[in-house]
Amino acid sequence: EVQLVESGGGLVQAGGSLRLSCAPSGFTFDDYAIGWIRQAPGKEREGVSCMSISDDSTYYADSVKGRFTISRDNAKSTAYLQMNSLKPEDTAIYYCTRCGIESGQMTWGSWGQGTQVIVSS
Repeated sequence: EVQLVESGGGLVQAGGSLRLSCAPSGFTFDDYAIGWIRQAPGKEREGVSCMSISDDSTYYADSVKGRFTISRDNAKSTAYLQMNSLKPEDTAIYYCTRCGIESGQMTWGSWGQGTQVIVSS
């Protein structure tokens, strides 16, 4: 069974940083692109970032470019999202997901329980 377990969320002030981690199981980690989606209360789920298997292709939502950095360690079967210069608009539940990059857009499949990020103003 595919599982994606997120951690690292928390409450931070605007301008602060967090690093999210994703520990997948139930599939071969280095056979899939891995990324992050998020959903704020009352808003649509949106793709945040996706990274290819070999880190040769990445996607970032325009709203996070220059502030967030996705990475992966295939040896540890772990993916990360470094979030800097956080804004209140980044407040959401963040989910790790298998993903794809197609025609400049991010696609995704199932996700885990998520980790909550709250950015205070």
